[in-house]
Amino acid sequence: MQRIASLFFQSSKSLKTTVYSSSRRYHDFLRFSTPGGAGRVPLHSPTVIGVASSRGTRSHHEDYYAFASLLLDPEGLRASLKKTLGIDWAPKNINDPLARQVVFVGLYDGHGGSTVSQYLRQELHGLFESVDKSHIPELYLWIKDQGGYFKRFRGGALAPWIHQSKSNDTPPLDLEARATQAFFEVDRLLAIESEAKTCGATASVAILHSLDTRPFFSSTKLVLTVAHVGDARVLLCRTNDCLVHPMTENHHPDTLMEAARLRRMMGSSLITDSFGESRWMGALANTRALGDLKWKRYGVTPEPDVRTMLLEGKKWAYMIIVSDGVSSILSDQEIVDVARGAPSPKKAADQILSCSEELGGEDNATVVVVPLSGWADIQGPDRTRALREYRSQQAIGSERQRRM
Repeated sequence: MQRIASLFFQSSKSLKTTVYSSSRRYHDFLRFSTPGGAGRVPLHSPTVIGVASSRGTRSHHEDYYAFASLLLDPEGLRASLKKTLGIDWAPKNINDPLARQVVFVGLYDGHGGSTVSQYLRQELHGLFESVDKSHIPELYLWIKDQGGYFKRFRGGALAPWIHQSKSNDTPPLDLEARATQAFFEVDRLLAIESEAKTCGATASVAILHSLDTRPFFSSTKLVLTVAHVGDARVLLCRTNDCLVHPMTENHHPDTLMEAARLRRMMGSSLITDSFGESRWMGALANTRALGDLKWKRYGVTPEPDVRTMLLEGKKWAYMIIVSDGVSSILSDQEIVDVARGAPSPKKAADQILSCSEELGGEDNATVVVVPLSGWADIQGPDRTRALREYRSQQAIGSERQRRM
């Protein structure tokens, strides 16, 4: 931890303009109003957000996670709602902290070492809250200096702010632009760290914004925005039939979206190894990641894939985020089925992790379970129970089970 703190201090000093221009407003608790005043919910309580994590059979643990409540620019939130959902958001008092409070949940899966994933755990939520649109022109110049793939980069979600000299003349940062700037800022801050050249991390961030200013687990008008790079899975479970709704796609070199992006900009550098696994440049499983600075010029971008949904009423039971140590063993539907009926988010996370290990998981694995307003109202059959029981029988006597 001292190394990571020192890294942030050094990288901040090395920039002429630091992104931490505003005072810290994030907390590890969630505020909510009550008839008698106000209350607080600790985000790290196992009854509020459940987490289970294991290093499997690996010698080091490179998965990390973070929770925080942030206070974001209300005009940026308004712009996001209008852009993504067509909602004209008009709270009674737009400057009310409860109206602009969001919950940040991040899962970071490191590879090649834990330098980047630990840095994300400590700093990404602060960056997300405090990025300033006036710094985008300078950031864009740094991105272009990476060369290769980024020589033809036009700014993506940051484009409206690149060539404006006065920040007052530009629109507020919506959540897609805010996430994109924060992810690129991580790479810029890590550029002085030698380990970040060959070490990286995937990042999946969920932003929960309650339009009725209730806590996310009881809100009946909740906006979920997911900013994602890599191959973690962000999954929603419906209450009426327990069907899974994925909010992310894997950023692997052989997926349609990534293959098209990389062919368009870089040609073909996809290599399939003897196990049938695809690697970009023969080395990387993920074509979007933070860190991996050595590979940026070859198309490994930190640009997040950002998706937004309005979760109304009690239609959704929970959100689950898992690293690939779990998703490589269990299907999306199996993951949400294993969690159903758990008495608490923590127990649900434990059940998912235990099931993945029982079926042969050996990689670092992390599960985060976030309850939503329909937590106790799941209906419909457990569609994968018979499959899980069969797989469990087949796994009896395996090397992994003998070690458990």
